[in-house]
Amino acid sequence: MFDNIHRHRFVRAAAFAPLVHAADPQRNLDSHVRLATEAHEADASLALFPELSLTGYAIDDLHQQAPLLDAAEAAAAGLIAASADLRPVILAGAPVRLRGQLFNCALVIHRGRLLGVVPKSFLPNYREFYEKRWFATAQGAAAREIDFAGQTAPLGADLIFEAADLPGFALHVEICEDLWAMHPPSLDGALAGASVMANLSASNATIGKARERADLCRVQSLKTVGAYIFAASGAGESTTDLAWDGQLTVHELGVKLAESERFANDDTRAFADIDLERIEQDRLRLATFRDSALAAGERVRAFRHVRFELAPPLDAAIPLNREVGRFPFVPADAARLDEDCYEAYNIQVQALAQRFRATGIPRAVIGVSGGLDSTQALIVTARAFDRLGRDRADILAYTLPGFATSEGTHANARALIEGLGCTHREIDIRPAASQMLDDLGHPHSEGEDAYDVTFENVQAGLRTDYLFRAANHENGLVIGTGDLSELALGWCTYGVGDQMAHYNVNAGVAKTLIQHLIAWTARRETFGAAVSKTLFAILDTEISPELVPPGAEGAIQSTQDVIGPYALQDFTLHHAVRFGMGPAKIAFLAHAAWSDAGRGAWPPHVAEADRTAFGMDEIVKWLEVFAKRFYGQSQFKRSAMPNGPKVTSAGALSPRGDWRMPSDSSARVWLDEIAALKAELKL
Repeated sequence: MFDNIHRHRFVRAAAFAPLVHAADPQRNLDSHVRLATEAHEADASLALFPELSLTGYAIDDLHQQAPLLDAAEAAAAGLIAASADLRPVILAGAPVRLRGQLFNCALVIHRGRLLGVVPKSFLPNYREFYEKRWFATAQGAAAREIDFAGQTAPLGADLIFEAADLPGFALHVEICEDLWAMHPPSLDGALAGASVMANLSASNATIGKARERADLCRVQSLKTVGAYIFAASGAGESTTDLAWDGQLTVHELGVKLAESERFANDDTRAFADIDLERIEQDRLRLATFRDSALAAGERVRAFRHVRFELAPPLDAAIPLNREVGRFPFVPADAARLDEDCYEAYNIQVQALAQRFRATGIPRAVIGVSGGLDSTQALIVTARAFDRLGRDRADILAYTLPGFATSEGTHANARALIEGLGCTHREIDIRPAASQMLDDLGHPHSEGEDAYDVTFENVQAGLRTDYLFRAANHENGLVIGTGDLSELALGWCTYGVGDQMAHYNVNAGVAKTLIQHLIAWTARRETFGAAVSKTLFAILDTEISPELVPPGAEGAIQSTQDVIGPYALQDFTLHHAVRFGMGPAKIAFLAHAAWSDAGRGAWPPHVAEADRTAFGMDEIVKWLEVFAKRFYGQSQFKRSAMPNGPKVTSAGALSPRGDWRMPSDSSARVWLDEIAALKAELKL
């Protein structure tokens, strides 16, 4: 079924901090079975419990009492038996005896089977912790296999648990202090193939400790290029000398997916859907990951892989339980958006300033249409000149009205140029365009309303030609205005048009981000109130190339009517280029992000009227347009693009950097997948 997370290679993880019953394994067993059943009913495939969860962590010398250890093993046997009808892999904590030593262990349990026993590698023995008083380290284990709770299972910190029927779900387990070590075991586990790292912890609460744990988990998910799940002990642990907060977190590739309430009086829980394909694709792209595995050598090759059948249900609807951002290039969080806009704007400014330093060219030449892209390029150029201590009058800003230039955009362009103190020049391209159309024998020269690609590109080409010749004449540098979204979709005129410039400051900036960058500049009144007023007017204008005159009803030429809504196309661009995802996965994610305008967070300052939704039919329609244009038609334009700065970690399309593909490649693989998707969804 299409609406099923497992089909799209997600795994749902649950982390629990049950109310602990100190030194009472039977009551703790009851809690584990109840919560593991809750995880099963919520379609989770992993249920993580804290360190020593079957006995309680803070019971000190009771760890070495034979009756308690016997009861803990009996509780483990009970949990193994109870798991027979439950889907999740259960990770529970228990003390385990082996050949005269006691180990602080994670029990890995699935459907009535003890898959493995993982001892703790690093034992804290400082400040309030005295674990070496009771436990031996994983390295001290005298066997690689153990008989425990009525079963025989592999023992060691070198185990990876792999689901044979959910590609990419490979689990590594470590315990509390292991994460604080200089070289956590999960680093080698990830290099050996684990995609999900789980930590059973009994980290106590002190002021600031929760931030420390969250930071460690976030960083470890980045360093392992994977997911990191953390469960700390909560209510019920002995507070003789310590307190416990039950912190639960799930991070994926540095992003927090879920966290729990802290300091609860009862059980706490956190659920998150982890994208296994996203992790795999990131690792495929990261040469450092491969080199690190090579450098680890025998440490990685020595890992043992335990396979099991997860049997995830594929014939039932299991919707995604995860917020998917509508705008991958534009954060919904206000503080993060402000930070990202600051970074993006200054990257553009710094890059352009360096190009002027390097060339020694005294002037900038830029075409200003009153549209979004040329507006962003102009305000970046103005700030670059400020940074270099140059006079903005040396920015030669040209308006180049053609057959469809509206008075509104023309007026906005003039107001912006004058408000910034740039030198305004105007060249009416209509006489030259008419002459060229006449020379070509185009029907328009005979009075026909023939508005084809030739009609459009004659104007686009003349504008760029004038700018380059003006640059020759004025000793200037032509500033490109085309953005990342247009490059992806090939929405630019090759060679003699807006695809070409001496330097393109917008080449790494998606259209949706450009809109927010302009709004950010306007709100801050960076260039004064009058310029901000013009910027807001530009933001309120329909996105149009203004190459074809308005129709009979006065409707202007709309870019998004042809190539699709930029909101959707930028979404597809991010997931296709950054993660290499196919159309079906992108459609699944886009539907989660865009199907309901009332669900999830929107970037601040997006007006209510602009908070739209898209159905699956629209998503797939424009996904097909993207696939045709991106994979099959437009690479030759990107292969010859001018220099310009990369702005986001999602990448750029420079043939010298993040994106390389043959210009004559086929789009068939992507289009076939879309055709199959349309047939399945009856679109």
